[in-house]
Amino acid sequence: MVVGPAGVTGAPAVVETATGWLLTLALFALPGVVAAVCWTPFLLSARFRALFVALPPAGRLVPSYVGVSLVLSVPYLVGVLLTVWLVDSAGPGWSEGFLDTALFGGVAVGVVAPAVAASGLPRLGVDWDPTGYGASTWLLLVAAGLWYAVVAAAPLVALAIGMALPGGY
Repeated sequence: MVVGPAGVTGAPAVVETATGWLLTLALFALPGVVAAVCWTPFLLSARFRALFVALPPAGRLVPSYVGVSLVLSVPYLVGVLLTVWLVDSAGPGWSEGFLDTALFGGVAVGVVAPAVAASGLPRLGVDWDPTGYGASTWLLLVAAGLWYAVVAAAPLVALAIGMALPGGY
C-alpha cells in the first residue's frame, strides 16, 4: 500500500488535534477530580455513601461520586471561562471575576446542591436517606457542600490575590 503525502501529513495533524482535545478535557476535569479526592473524608458517613449509591448508575458508589464531583465543579469552570472571555485582563477585572466565581460557586455548591440532594431527589423518586432527611442529614450535606466550596475556591482566591498585587500576573 502506497501512502501519498496527504496521508502522511494528515495523520500527525489528527494525533495533534486529538491530543489537544484530551488535554483540554483533562484540564476541565482536574478541578472536579481534585475536589473529589479532598471530599473523600465525607464518605466515612454511611448516609453520604447512600446518596451516591442511590444515584445512577444505581448501586455503584465510585462512578456516581466522581460524576457528582465533576458536575459540582461546573459553576467554577463556567465562572473562570466567563471571566477570561468577557473581562479585560488589564487592571483588577480578572481578580474580581475570580472572587465572584468563588462566591457564587460556593453558594451553588454549599446551599443549592444540599437542598437538591435532601429535598429534590426524594421528590424525583430517589429515596437515599435511611434516617429520614432530618436535621443531621441537612447538617452533613451542608458541611460537605461547604467543604467542597472551600476546596474549589481556595485556588481561585489565591489566584485573585496574586493578580491584584502590584505587577499582577
